[in-house]
Amino acid sequence: MVRVLLVDDHNVVRAGLRALLESTGRVDVAGEASSGEEAVDKARTLEPDIVLMDLAMPGMAGVEATRRITELGLDTKILVLTIHDEDEFLVPALNAGAAGFLNKSVADTDLMGAIEALVRGHSYLPRRAAALLAPGEARGNPSRDPGLEVLSSRERTAVDLYAQGFSTREMAAEMVLSPKTVEGYLARAKTKLGLHTRREIVRFALEAGLLQAKGER
Repeated sequence: MVRVLLVDDHNVVRAGLRALLESTGRVDVAGEASSGEEAVDKARTLEPDIVLMDLAMPGMAGVEATRRITELGLDTKILVLTIHDEDEFLVPALNAGAAGFLNKSVADTDLMGAIEALVRGHSYLPRRAAALLAPGEARGNPSRDPGLEVLSSRERTAVDLYAQGFSTREMAAEMVLSPKTVEGYLARAKTKLGLHTRREIVRFALEAGLLQAKGER
């Protein structure tokens, strides 16, 4: 059973999501939160597999709550579930540590697929993710940009897992290395590629074919 924490400031929305998830027989709704502050506290206490995170809430908004939960260092994956368009919120959510982004309008058909993707260690991104993650200015000649060939096999694996949303601890377990060693590989890969943020790593992974957006799996 996948343990999920529901975060939304509307009781009716949480009730609907709970009913939808529990009807599958594959999800245990471990808890609910109606604010960002409560979400951080309950994530710390419950350590769920997945947090379904709304963005627009009174007090601490969803992006900041996502950042705070990510900083706890748990194995929890955060799936943003919102009515807001990805054009404005995808990049901030990924930079805060979210592993997936889904619009509430398709929750009835796509939510379980998104949750299962995150549980398997994948990101879940909208089709337009590659375009939205591209920098504002043209990249210039792509052939001059550093690619996979500059990375060692371990560095490539670290980039792949990081882009998929793995925590450092999960990456270490997957690579059978210490977390400190994995952090070293990832840091060297970022330096070689000239990348700094999770957004940039995910964009690179999409362009390099390491990561696929929704609808391309």
